[in-house]
Amino acid sequence: MSEIITWVKELFNKSPQDREDLSSMLEQATKDELLEPNTANMIEGVLEVQETRVNDVMVPRLQMACIAHDDQLLDIVRIVAKSGHSRFPVTGENKDEIIGIILAKDLLNYAFSSDNNFNLQEIMRPAVFIPESKRLNVLLQDFRIKRNHMAIVVDEYGRITGLITIEDVIEQIVGDIEDEHDIDSSPSIKELSDGSFTVKALTTIEEFNEYFNCEIEEQTSETIGGVITKALGHVPTRGENVKIDVFHFNILRSDNRRVYLLSVTKEQT
Repeated sequence: MSEIITWVKELFNKSPQDREDLSSMLEQATKDELLEPNTANMIEGVLEVQETRVNDVMVPRLQMACIAHDDQLLDIVRIVAKSGHSRFPVTGENKDEIIGIILAKDLLNYAFSSDNNFNLQEIMRPAVFIPESKRLNVLLQDFRIKRNHMAIVVDEYGRITGLITIEDVIEQIVGDIEDEHDIDSSPSIKELSDGSFTVKALTTIEEFNEYFNCEIEEQTSETIGGVITKALGHVPTRGENVKIDVFHFNILRSDNRRVYLLSVTKEQT
């Protein structure tokens, strides 16, 4: 502990001139074993949160698990069980309109009731809307003060482009947070309604080849995320694209340590 205090004092005495200078000092402190690598990564994450915008880490519109305003209780329970989420946007008659949020825990009061006693409007909570350009450090502060855990993201024209949760923001600091649903229930490869696929970066090359009936080869990587990282020559950031064979890969989720989720489209032959 005394070594860390000494390093912190030296940090302020040296007065780093910019972000790159500060990162170099963190790297040196890690090499000198004054900081654990995980601690240094979290500090880097805090610095990055100040520069990262909502549209860099949000869940895209196509991947949002939503409840329709006229869904029956059984339909909603099925969606909750399948997705494993705790909060769900509610769409209005216009499917591109979000009219509120429901919490999975609020459904417990109806667990042993019939649909006749269920009223979605009674348990629906107001939705919070934020612009894509909002910085994550400001959003995290808003989440904390207003005790919100989810926000709907809109573009400059007011169109819904995605959603973001407090977990998404925290993961930018501490790294990916995996729960039981992430590990056991979510498939490695999932086809979407538009014909594209979401693929977990930890999907093995063997599994990827078997699913798509292809022959992507890589001698130094075991996962498709490793293939992407090697192809780009660096840890990819959200929004980056790369083409390998007949596949177009778009990075949906990543941090400064590794990539987590990919969007994949396949060229028609």
